[in-house]
Amino acid sequence: MSAGKGQLGAGELQGLREVAAAAAGRGTALTALITEYLDSACRVWSDLPGACRAEGVDALAAVATAHLRAVADATVALTEGYETAYRAAIRGEEATRREFVDDLLEGRTNLGRLAERAERFGLRLLGPHTVAVARAANPFGAGDPASRYVEEALTTRFSVRDVLTTTKDGLLVCVSSGEGPGASEAFAAAVGNAVGEQHRVAISRPRRGPGGIVRSHQEARSTLDLATQLGLPARVVHASDVLVFQVLGRDRAAITDLVATVLGGLEQARGGPQPLLDTLTAYFASGCLNTATARRLGMSVRTIAYRLGRIRQFTGHDPTDPDQRYILQTAALGARLLDWPSQPLQPAD
Repeated sequence: MSAGKGQLGAGELQGLREVAAAAAGRGTALTALITEYLDSACRVWSDLPGACRAEGVDALAAVATAHLRAVADATVALTEGYETAYRAAIRGEEATRREFVDDLLEGRTNLGRLAERAERFGLRLLGPHTVAVARAANPFGAGDPASRYVEEALTTRFSVRDVLTTTKDGLLVCVSSGEGPGASEAFAAAVGNAVGEQHRVAISRPRRGPGGIVRSHQEARSTLDLATQLGLPARVVHASDVLVFQVLGRDRAAITDLVATVLGGLEQARGGPQPLLDTLTAYFASGCLNTATARRLGMSVRTIAYRLGRIRQFTGHDPTDPDQRYILQTAALGARLLDWPSQPLQPAD
């Protein structure tokens, strides 16, 4: 070919692509493959028939040009074959990892088999694990800038055996080993740095084993939904902090009856129940102190005292009486869960 100044044929180029694909499958680095080929091209230069028979500088230059063109075409073919095989391997690995993550978070497979598969991805399933989930204004996607930023932030601080980050249903999920704080809090901080203010992170309680990861994932997601429903201001919400809401929400009929019975009388108030309900919520959040409640709502202490009196009048329960306070506070929590009075109560049949 060097003598005829030709190019590599389609069959020869395809053969080089297949050689490169096989090298990628063996784990050979692309740089090592190209270096070996270029070394071989240099060694055979002096033995090329065209180079041996060339007469004069012009003839030798033509041979060299043909040789370099063939080397360039071969290098491109090797690179194409290698990268095609590498991308296919990456897609296969990503699909396997996605299948594993789905099985891990949803408990769709045998737990013993799941623990064996976890070893392939460097994750230890023994011991307690905590699951944190994050939601942002824009859904998280595999490989997007925000997801990569969070994953890199965690891998620089924690071992891959202790932390797994992934995306699921537009959420960013972090599974971390250990009972104490650390990875989950770092995850929350990294999410904040990646997406700014428009986000919320929910952190489960730690549980043991693969089955515990499934339950913790469910708890973290339900906590995230509950925090959104209640409009909680905190960017990071721990499941242990909203247990009372989860308990109340398990019996919707009972909490609906409680809200209707205890707080229904507030509908008689001028301006509707919302102002008095807001006062009641602020009162409990302020430690049942009129001064602190007034400061929280930007009102006078006299106005707070007046409103508490109206609440007592309409409900028949005195928020200043410790024996009656719990009923009102539970009903106020239930009203938040039911989004009452914005949404009308739907009594059970």
